[in-house]
Amino acid sequence: MDAQGRGRADDIDPADQWVLNPNTGEYELRLPPSAPQSGVPGPRRPPSSDSGPPARGRTEAPGRPRPETPGRAVPPPRRRRGTPAPEEPLPGRRGRRPAKQASKGKKALLWTGGVMAFVLVAGAGAAYFYIEHLNNNIASVSDDGASTGGFEKDKAINILLIGTDKRTGAGNEKYGDAGSVGHADTTILLHVSKDRSNATALSIPRDLIVDIPDCPTTQEDGSQKVIPGTPQTRFNTSLGQDGRTPSCTMRTVTELTGVKPDNFMVADFNAVKTLTSAVGGVEVCLGKDIDDPDSHLKLSKGNHTIEGEQALAFVRTRHAVGFGGDLSRIGLQQQFLSALMRKLKSNDTLSSPTKMLDLAEAGTKALTVDSQLDSINKLKDLGLELGKLNTKNLTFATTPVIDNPAEKVKTTVVLNESSAPQVFSMIRNDVSFTAVKEQKKKEAAAVAARLKGTKADASEVRVRVLNGGAVAGSAQETLSWLQNEEGVTKSENAGNAPASLAKTTLEYAPDQADQARRLADIMGLPGSALKQGESVTNSQGVPAMTLTLGKDFKGAGSSQAAPTKAPADVDKSTADKVECAE
Repeated sequence: MDAQGRGRADDIDPADQWVLNPNTGEYELRLPPSAPQSGVPGPRRPPSSDSGPPARGRTEAPGRPRPETPGRAVPPPRRRRGTPAPEEPLPGRRGRRPAKQASKGKKALLWTGGVMAFVLVAGAGAAYFYIEHLNNNIASVSDDGASTGGFEKDKAINILLIGTDKRTGAGNEKYGDAGSVGHADTTILLHVSKDRSNATALSIPRDLIVDIPDCPTTQEDGSQKVIPGTPQTRFNTSLGQDGRTPSCTMRTVTELTGVKPDNFMVADFNAVKTLTSAVGGVEVCLGKDIDDPDSHLKLSKGNHTIEGEQALAFVRTRHAVGFGGDLSRIGLQQQFLSALMRKLKSNDTLSSPTKMLDLAEAGTKALTVDSQLDSINKLKDLGLELGKLNTKNLTFATTPVIDNPAEKVKTTVVLNESSAPQVFSMIRNDVSFTAVKEQKKKEAAAVAARLKGTKADASEVRVRVLNGGAVAGSAQETLSWLQNEEGVTKSENAGNAPASLAKTTLEYAPDQADQARRLADIMGLPGSALKQGESVTNSQGVPAMTLTLGKDFKGAGSSQAAPTKAPADVDKSTADKVECAE
């Protein structure tokens, strides 16, 4: 109901005035306009009395039916809540005709419609207050300028997922170091492609040796403090150590991978327990019996549905699987997350209002998010974007590492320089780790159209080189390399471009396509870098192409094409497949 339906504004329940706008997904305050009034006013009725009979209007001529407004029923007189209903006139009383009884079908329809209207209105009010309740559940901390400012719907998404080893919460003090400040025990960089066709969840080992940069950090009193960086230290100390917050982990990941996350989410031990219970447990598979006294996991070989404490024990165990270290545990955690993803997207969960409400409650209580993601509506928008993804195209991968050669007793790892840069490049360039057919078709068509065909001799390639965001001196370095080593003698340095570009581009006229293909072949340019447009006049007055070195330029002589598949030695799996832990 609204204010007009109640008769007085001071009788309004505020929740009843909030209505879901289907176009925006937001709840809005709406006061419906009054019902249309007749153009010709009728005779005034005398004031009614609570105790007397209802006031009568003009009596109708015998046999003359009252006109009805087409398409809607005439509403009865309104009354306040608590006022007794008007007495019905006795049978045969003058001026009233017996009402025609509705059919049973119409009665059922009217009754159902009335109940449905009540449920919808009451539900809208309850939903508003429930959303406010969920908003109050959400804990957030500042991103301290370390993020991109938040995900956008028309761009690729990068979310940093952090699991801490903080033992807060009922029953969690029994797990190991009860006094932990909450290090980055489990870290996953989730990359979702721009077209939402695929995603990569890249695990970063906690014992990886990295350089942690200086971290401007917002203190509890609102002041800013720069926490000094630490070179060549464990990755997990990017959180918790020396008062570092998740924004510092975010900066460390950017330094390591070249990917600047849009947002972060932090979960503690309670998150694993409450989320798995909310969905009724997740199914995992073991290739052998496990009895790990350290994690308190005891399960037999085969399939099991786990939740709560047992789920937490599963993701924490490491001594009983693989080589007994953190890298083995990462594989187990990826299997668990795959199972959780499948359960979240299953009909069993999506069709259960109870599970969905429990999940919303558990999720908002269990997670700490950055200040750009601090409301249920923002989380909903992110969820809708992630919901477009097919789990078969969600790849779990681990950052390629090797044992630290500086250690006699191997306790930490370092990047595998032969394959890690390629993995990071794939994420930066939005390249899928899975074979997504539609994407591959589009890319193949673009490459075939631009790179295939005749190629001019290098001596016939005329090009002006501009620096559009590459390292200073790149244009001259590239020019010298082209002229002295590749035989592109008809090239010249045109200085700085009028604007910076994210990616290196080669613009050419249609009649210069053979020259463009030759230069692309020499420089290792991908088909996406070639842009058909117009030629320019060089210093000799001859038409030439324009090569603009963007921020992604890797240097003269280095291939500019992004890798198209993951290295063979990268451990990876997809979320749609069940794998048994060994």
